[in-house]
Amino acid sequence: MDRFLSSERIGDKMMEDNKERALVVGVNINNDAHFEESIKELSNLALACDIFPVGEIVQNLQKVHAGHYIGSGKIEEIRALIDSEEIDVLVFEDELSPAQMRNLGKLLGVEILDRTRLILEIFARRAKTREAKLQVEVANLKYILPRLRDSHQDFNRQRGGGVKNRGSGETKLELDRRKIEHKISELEKELKSIALNREVRRKRRKSSGVPLVALVGYTNAGKSTVMNAMVKKYQNAEEKLVFEKDMLFATLDTAVRNIEFANGKRILLSDTVGFINKLPHHLVRAFHSTLEEVKEADLLLHVVDCSNPHYEKHLTVTNATLAMMSADEIAQVIVYNKIDLHDDLLPASGNNVAYLSAKKEIGFDQLSQMLSERLFQSHQMCQLLIPHHASQMIADLKLNGNILELSYVDEGVLVSVELSEMDVRRYEALIV
Repeated sequence: MDRFLSSERIGDKMMEDNKERALVVGVNINNDAHFEESIKELSNLALACDIFPVGEIVQNLQKVHAGHYIGSGKIEEIRALIDSEEIDVLVFEDELSPAQMRNLGKLLGVEILDRTRLILEIFARRAKTREAKLQVEVANLKYILPRLRDSHQDFNRQRGGGVKNRGSGETKLELDRRKIEHKISELEKELKSIALNREVRRKRRKSSGVPLVALVGYTNAGKSTVMNAMVKKYQNAEEKLVFEKDMLFATLDTAVRNIEFANGKRILLSDTVGFINKLPHHLVRAFHSTLEEVKEADLLLHVVDCSNPHYEKHLTVTNATLAMMSADEIAQVIVYNKIDLHDDLLPASGNNVAYLSAKKEIGFDQLSQMLSERLFQSHQMCQLLIPHHASQMIADLKLNGNILELSYVDEGVLVSVELSEMDVRRYEALIV
């Protein structure tokens, strides 16, 4: 059923904002049970791009129309609404083919956007580091490339522009296919260089023996809030907090923080980009090096917003994306976040399930205990004798192990320490 908000129902504030007015258009294939949620999510993506959806046009079909995505009757209905309601933009639920985009543009005479384009725009706006900007630019160019032949759109791209000039690249480039391919090649070379530096840092962290735990989950599930709560509780370092905000894709840049629990156990905690239903493959491929943090993790903290009525679908989407990244074999702890906002029975508990309210900093003692049990079960208690001339080793042990006791003897320093299997082999000559 189509839903449309009249001008009187839009609200004074939205009208004052002078946002571009849009119709959200979707095809519900075979009565998909999650279609309503997906359409609502699309409206939120549009709002994140300063586009205000004033209505929804929905068609139930067994498959989308190959040439126009929707049927001719719906096209006529949309044409009438464009004229009567002053619609500026049509936002489509699925990624449109070049032909569909061209045909709809010719028939309807307004700007045509699809879900992929909206997500690319949000990523472009959120990217802060050089690497993230390059990754988004590559994804954007790969989206544009197959649309050059069929599209009459002007692909001049000016950062910070409105809907008419959206994109994530350099100013006013008009790229033909060869120029785009050359540009992609140049950007990917630079990204490869950045990825090599990242790999060096990753190997250095791996050699330390400190477990890496990666936060994963659906966008806006609260991953950055979980990280900040852990930094404040266990590190007490305000300058180490990461950006967090109640909006889609607030985090694009991977951040790694050193977390030391009350029992002396240390982990490296990595925040990662959130996932979403129908996440464009261009973006997954472009963010490959960043997402390597996930593949290299010893454990995944899968953060789920259990206050969202569709949290089970979000959990499934995240696991499907992890499988696409070949990261589905990594052990997980499911972290049900926002329990303070959850009115019904909490999801079933288990050995790999934790409950949190990251905003109210509830549940972190239980989570740290669970992580300690999962990550340090193979660690061994050892007693080392450190010669006086090698006292620097004690500082190394504080970084790599959990020192329980120090005592000074004639021969040196006697250290009772908990070590990983790798570190036991490293310090084997000093074990007494």
